[in-house]
Amino acid sequence: MLRLISRLQQFRRGSPLSFRLLAYILLFSSAFTLVASGLQLYSDFKKDVAAIEERFEVVENGYRSSLSRSLWALDRNLLEVQMEGILSLPDIVHLRLRIYPDSELVMGENPDREASTREHRFTITHNGTVQTELGELTVTASLERTYRELEEKIWITVATQFLKTFLTSILIVWIFRQMVTRHLSHMARYARHFSLDSLDRPLRLERSDSKRHRTDELAQVTDAFNQMRERLGEDLDRRQRDQAEIRKLSMAVEQSPSSVMICDRQWRIEFVNHKFTQLTGYPADQVLGHRPGELSLGARAHRDSQSLWQIIRVQVQRVGVWQGEVNSVRRNGDRYWEQIVVSPIKDDSGRISHFLVIGEDISIRKRYEQQLLRQANYDILTGLPNRMLALDRLKLAVAQAQREHSLVGVMFLDLDNFKHINDTMGHDAGDSLLVEASRRISSCLRGTSTVARLGGDEFLVLLPGLKDASGAEQVAERILGGFRSPFSLGGQEVFVTTSIGIAIYPSDSDNTGTLLQNADAAMYEAKHKGKSAWERFAPEMKELSHERLQMESRMRRALELDEFELWFQPIVDTVSGEVTGAEALLRWNNPVMGMVMPDRFIPLAEETGMIIPIGRWVLEQACAATRRWQEATGRELTIAVNVSPRQFRDPEFVSCTLQALNDSKMPPERVALEITERLLLDNSIEAAAILHELDRAGLRLSVDDFGTGFSALSYLKSYPFDILKIDKSFIGDVLVSGDNSSLVRAIITMAHSLGLTVVAEGVEEETQTNFLKAHNCDFSQGYFYSRPLPEAEFLTWLRTR
Repeated sequence: MLRLISRLQQFRRGSPLSFRLLAYILLFSSAFTLVASGLQLYSDFKKDVAAIEERFEVVENGYRSSLSRSLWALDRNLLEVQMEGILSLPDIVHLRLRIYPDSELVMGENPDREASTREHRFTITHNGTVQTELGELTVTASLERTYRELEEKIWITVATQFLKTFLTSILIVWIFRQMVTRHLSHMARYARHFSLDSLDRPLRLERSDSKRHRTDELAQVTDAFNQMRERLGEDLDRRQRDQAEIRKLSMAVEQSPSSVMICDRQWRIEFVNHKFTQLTGYPADQVLGHRPGELSLGARAHRDSQSLWQIIRVQVQRVGVWQGEVNSVRRNGDRYWEQIVVSPIKDDSGRISHFLVIGEDISIRKRYEQQLLRQANYDILTGLPNRMLALDRLKLAVAQAQREHSLVGVMFLDLDNFKHINDTMGHDAGDSLLVEASRRISSCLRGTSTVARLGGDEFLVLLPGLKDASGAEQVAERILGGFRSPFSLGGQEVFVTTSIGIAIYPSDSDNTGTLLQNADAAMYEAKHKGKSAWERFAPEMKELSHERLQMESRMRRALELDEFELWFQPIVDTVSGEVTGAEALLRWNNPVMGMVMPDRFIPLAEETGMIIPIGRWVLEQACAATRRWQEATGRELTIAVNVSPRQFRDPEFVSCTLQALNDSKMPPERVALEITERLLLDNSIEAAAILHELDRAGLRLSVDDFGTGFSALSYLKSYPFDILKIDKSFIGDVLVSGDNSSLVRAIITMAHSLGLTVVAEGVEEETQTNFLKAHNCDFSQGYFYSRPLPEAEFLTWLRTR
């Protein structure tokens, strides 16, 4: 034993790493073995105990009925035989049978140690007419055999596992020493004798030079030693190169595009580069020895600079770095923005030895940032706050009103007919109009009020701190008054009005988003009532606005859902009564709203631009229907289609019109485009060019509702019109009012003198027809002949006419 201990001590001194490895292997292996063995033994013990419990169940289930019969018969001999059978079971050592009411039968030996036994009791009953309890049997099992077997297993398991662990550990340590530690010892000896004199003697290990050995960790360490030996010979050259790099870095700092300042631990300047001198205007000899905060000119600038650099010093000491933007002053007094980064320079021991200050002139970038900030919050064209800034100010105004219990007025303004002016006079004129409109609106405001441009021709006016709603109404009146004078656009005077909607916080809403919606709804109500007016929000307006929004949403899907229909009203020869054509009239059959007449949705379609695709669809369907009538009846009828002024602003209007004729193989002379007088009032070069182009293509052009507008006769001479339609308001009173009859006769005579064909609308009585015949009106149209009919009914009417 002493010899073994001595060998272990020598092994520990000669190879401490192997010894520690052996100790750790033994320790952790033994611990793992004990835990695993303990778990296994505990599992076996639980199985033995569970077997005893199962025997208890067997006794109870197997002997209950037989014991019950024996007790009921009072057969003691049979009871003893049955209980001896139970005692013959393994580990069952004692039975106690209590016989009610006061008798007892005991068999077997009662163990002395209560902890090494298990007991099980069950009641014995007799199941007759009435269930009767006869007694109770207590079965006692001994665990001595189980504990004895457990003890034997423990000794055997511990001995075998320890021996296996010990032998395995010895084998692992021997392998580890042969493969690792002896080579590590050789490396240690080589390192102790390594010097500059032995650079030519490489490190070699005492093992075979196989491929497997050339790639393991020992080979890597060996290669590292030899590479280190080879690199040592290059140290002198490297040091020389390092000195050259240091000189290069010094030149880089001196010629850096950023200003560089190096301060000592007391923040006195020790070095500045050329860029610092160029940026600040201070020569190096005037700043060395001073602190950075001492360079500002003027007492106030000096105090501000000192305070700033005090904050920087504290920040660098606490956090380790400071960076930020500083409004610095040059030597000549000019201010400039500078991005500064201040960080400490530490020596080899980690102590701060100097401070590095790097600065960069960002004046140009700051100007761009300010410009971008203005662009993000202000409208470029008018200089007014934009939507985002206006909403922020509205929130602030509402918050202030909540504190001060005051009112906030929100006014939504929209210029009337702005799109018309923008399209007819050009975008430059539209921009000039917006600028002048914003100036006029701003001139009507006072104090803390805000006017903002939301986009397009929409403006928002915020009136904080109102005492009552009348203040907002007075401002609206001033704005309307400011728009009464004409605008000068490109040397031409134009009258433009505005419609204003007013909502008041908190009476109309206490939510900013709802306030804007309510003001918008009030503005649309003002437009609906004739424009150039203001309207105060009322709850019913919200319903109208919601209805309008729903109609717009449904109308946008009406085309794809095939909800639009064309109805047709015949146009007849006034003298002969023969049908010569028909006018296509648009209807909208919506599943929710029912049949919607054009006067309800056409203005909305024009405002939203939906009239362009709807107008294309109407022309295509009208031409196709006319072709179907020709195939069904053999009649070559003409078709009249209404065209909105908004369609004339579509660059593709002419090409789409001609394409529709081509697709339906419809001769252009059988198609009449009906144009309202409002288009003639535009007097734009674009409208004139489109009308002449359509005329050259062979289409017939008609002036619709003539006499209701303010068109001059010169327009009829200037444009290539073919047809003039007299408005039905004149025809209805032609026999009642002498003025109307004279006017109708004058229109017919004037139109014929210009070579125009005349169509009278709204003919409802035979007397009206006779009047038109007497005065040579060419064609008539109205309920006297037929109401507008769907295509199928119109075709039936044609066949029976």
